[in-house]
Amino acid sequence: MTTPNRQIQLAGIPTDKLRPEHFSLAQAAMPQAAEGELLLRIRLISLDAANRAWMQGATYRSALQAGQVMAGGAIAEVMESKAAGFAQGDLVFADTGWQEYAALPAARVQKVARREPLTHLLSVYGVAGLTAYFGLLRVGRPKAGDTVVVSAAAGSVGAFVGQIAKIKGCRVVGIAGGADKCAWLKDELGFDAAIDYKAGNLSGALKEAAPAGIDVYFDNVGGDILEACLFRMNQGGRIACCGAVSQYDGAPPRHGPRGVPGLIVTKRLTMQGFILYDFADERQQALDELEGWVRAGKLKVPEDVIDGLENTPAALIGLLAGENRGKRMVRVTGV
Repeated sequence: MTTPNRQIQLAGIPTDKLRPEHFSLAQAAMPQAAEGELLLRIRLISLDAANRAWMQGATYRSALQAGQVMAGGAIAEVMESKAAGFAQGDLVFADTGWQEYAALPAARVQKVARREPLTHLLSVYGVAGLTAYFGLLRVGRPKAGDTVVVSAAAGSVGAFVGQIAKIKGCRVVGIAGGADKCAWLKDELGFDAAIDYKAGNLSGALKEAAPAGIDVYFDNVGGDILEACLFRMNQGGRIACCGAVSQYDGAPPRHGPRGVPGLIVTKRLTMQGFILYDFADERQQALDELEGWVRAGKLKVPEDVIDGLENTPAALIGLLAGENRGKRMVRVTGV
């Protein structure tokens, strides 16, 4: 009897808010590994705001199409290897898509060292932690005593950005949605201040939380929050552009951040976009430092784990609505 392969397929490309009907649960045959490929069993699926951005068109990867398996990165275990350098039981990170099994060329996967708990391979030692590390330290370049502001601060990347900035001796202000999240940022993660953007008067709140201005702004959201932070930047400030989640789901914004060209010139700002793979050569160094901070208790690892492949669409929709604290992922059960 052949083992089935359950998949979450993209049933349609959303033109407004992402909804459950944009996905479908399908069943396919177990894939087979060809020469040079690996047969993988997916263990943990990473959920990221970028999943939604891929539905809007080509980015650093090809645009998604209706009818295909929903794209996404995952931690997977090698079931069968037909490629040199990999053996049964190895763990890898790969763009497997939302399914239980995948067969991929070995060149398209990255072997990862087994760590416990396994979930840390997607959070602090995965895309979230590494993105925070490189975006803050290599793009934002904070110095001790700087004021660092991070948006989506309770999310998978932002929660690490703020903590790393504190480790580096900075004053840290987080922007998040809701009083509960703001209290959590201060009480649990050690942020100096937190701003609830849903409460209104963001400019006034920024002035109060960062009276000396902003030296480094780590932007995960774009839109009005980016605009408000631009006006509080200090001369020579740095803006690390990681994402624009405010523009991913729903109707496009009516305007972009206003005042950008003039402020960049008069304040001599550096505004730089980046993706994790820009720093591939430094990955091991970053992992060593992150692991040291975790072991020393300096870096907490908030995770939001949901069980069941069938719950992946709802979990992504909830992430886009700001349900999660820390890294959200789905544990694929029953395989």
